[in-house]
Amino acid sequence: MGLRDGGASVGLSAVRVVALVLAAGRSTRMGASNKLPARLDDKAVVRHVVDAALGSHAAAVVVVTGHLADEVVRELPQASVTVIHNPDFAQGLSTSLRAGLAAVTAFDAFVVCLGDMPRITSAHIDALIAAFDATGRERVCVPTHAGRRGNPVLWPAEWTDRLRALEGDRGARALLEGAPCHFVPLDDPGILIDVDTPADLAALSS
Repeated sequence: MGLRDGGASVGLSAVRVVALVLAAGRSTRMGASNKLPARLDDKAVVRHVVDAALGSHAAAVVVVTGHLADEVVRELPQASVTVIHNPDFAQGLSTSLRAGLAAVTAFDAFVVCLGDMPRITSAHIDALIAAFDATGRERVCVPTHAGRRGNPVLWPAEWTDRLRALEGDRGARALLEGAPCHFVPLDDPGILIDVDTPADLAALSS
């Protein structure tokens, strides 16, 4: 897949980072509805995340779909992202990571964005890219707020094979304890906020 301009104005365009937006989950705690196309501030939950990735210095954005994929795809700017369908989404988060990573080549790092975290911003992603570049492009970059780890997490390309080896409903965080990490403090609690239930969505809407 092609890479777009990563933003030479801040000197980060030479860092080739792919944003993987995982949007394949079954939304089991939302009842009959799918949380990702649910409306928040006149925009789908997943669209908030995708727009944050597109507005960042990521060189490309890949969205992995699964459960009710057509509903999710309708909310995406399809001309600006690469959409990958994961037919094995019911087997867990690891399958979506594999599907996304299989779709990209020639990158320095990838940032894993969860499609149900609508308060993630372009600035969050850019802070991780800048930290990755500043620390030698070797460390996993993890955002924190008030001492708590959040999302998204940026992984150097060298971790690709280990992430592909994950199985079941285990995301990239399963490898964090053994990884050389650089923690990136952020003032914004958006890196901790996800939408799992109708109550979560209502709280963000109020």
